[in-house]
Amino acid sequence: MQIGELAARAEVSIKAVRYYEQLGLVRPGRLPNGYRDYSDHELRVISEIRALAGFGINPARAAPFIECLEAGHRHSDECPASLAAYRDSIAELDSTIASLASRRELLAARLEQGASRTFGTEPTTMIDYSQALPDDLPVPEDDGAAGHLPGLAMPALTLEATDGRRVDLAGLGSGRTIIYLYPLTGVPGTDLPDGWDAIPGARGCSTEACDFRDHFTLLREAGVANVFGFSSQDADYQREVATRLSLPFTMLSDADFALAAALNLPTFAAPGHPRLYTRLTLVVKDGVIEHVFYPIFPPNMHAQQVLDWLRA
Repeated sequence: MQIGELAARAEVSIKAVRYYEQLGLVRPGRLPNGYRDYSDHELRVISEIRALAGFGINPARAAPFIECLEAGHRHSDECPASLAAYRDSIAELDSTIASLASRRELLAARLEQGASRTFGTEPTTMIDYSQALPDDLPVPEDDGAAGHLPGLAMPALTLEATDGRRVDLAGLGSGRTIIYLYPLTGVPGTDLPDGWDAIPGARGCSTEACDFRDHFTLLREAGVANVFGFSSQDADYQREVATRLSLPFTMLSDADFALAAALNLPTFAAPGHPRLYTRLTLVVKDGVIEHVFYPIFPPNMHAQQVLDWLRA
């Protein structure tokens, strides 16, 4: 077959086929007129090269595997040289992982140092909540429960804040206000409700708060006048969280779910908690809900999502 047919059947570009030839992996025959003649063997070789690339083995290192096939083996990794290539690739990955872990530790240390200077005059031990989210958390789906919110006016509700103020939601002033609603934050040494991680969108309140903390200055520079955390937990509970996490913004307490009643906001139940706010974020401009983020996932990157929207 000609190179164009081979490339089409192998689902690669002609340029890729020629590259494999340069590496010595593909060796076509020649017709009497000098044209290359590719066989099903070359097709199998290219398929193997693509499979290896999917495992992270660069075509330039595929030679031991192709030689194993050409030696008559059914599988390309049945030869000692192929196994050695696997070991070499794993060793390189281990080295890369170690290097990345070292860089992460350095960045985490710089974050703690910088946050200690930024959020208080006394040295503060930062809690690394970025490691607290399991990889297998269920992703919340958009059930349409927040679709009616954009364009609604904020109700005249006065709520208690962690800084001792009483905040009127209808009188937030000009400019944009970010209100992120969350179910509840855990307290060190206290277990979260049973099955908490299995509830889509429940886990991650502390990580979300830390993300808004770390992006607070950038949000202000993007034109945000106020940032409020918002939950049904009482103000004393929220005040402990705000102090422990060194939050530079105020939290609002709505134990009676007055805002939920006024705006028909989504809520859910969990063991020991008959009603909790579902995680969502309101962008309020001049007293009107301009935009809603719902559902939110992952919560530990949500402040950056809000910032990207503001900049756009």
